[in-house]
Amino acid sequence: MVSMAVVERHAGPWTREQRDALPDDGRRYELLDGMLVVTPAPAVRHQLAVSLLMRILFAGCPADLVVLAAPLDVATPDGSVYQPDVVVVRAQDIRGHDLEVPPLLAIEVLSPGTRGYDLVDKRERYERDGIRSYWVVDPERAELIAWELRDGGYVEVARVSGDEAFAAAQPFPVTVVPAEVTRT
Repeated sequence: MVSMAVVERHAGPWTREQRDALPDDGRRYELLDGMLVVTPAPAVRHQLAVSLLMRILFAGCPADLVVLAAPLDVATPDGSVYQPDVVVVRAQDIRGHDLEVPPLLAIEVLSPGTRGYDLVDKRERYERDGIRSYWVVDPERAELIAWELRDGGYVEVARVSGDEAFAAAQPFPVTVVPAEVTRT
């Protein structure tokens, strides 16, 4: 079973500098509101879903946008640093080491140990940070849930599974079929 650990080794919130000093050991280290969240390297099924999503997104991505996969730090002004599995960003927003502008789309592929984190904590954080579209792909259930930001809050715009198609309009027109990105 994949596990997720939240680590608090000292008094007070974690800083970006402390997070950056941690070893490059294959784990994902994210800061959410001063809390260090550590997750293990993703499983093969997870990475296959990410790769298949990337293939679909690359095929339809316009020239002024870029599709990127983790590890990639999205840094916020309050010191939080997170790494969505896949993002779509404006090419003009890529400067420096981190992405300091909210992506247009963030996608998380669920793992058994990160389900709650991705569906609750990250969803709330992405909504607060103004990420226009957020998708969650569940490889176990062959399901995709999509939210779009409207009037400052996320509204579910799609929940499809199996061979059902999600025809996204944002950040660009693309169709995703969960069964095609969650195959084993």
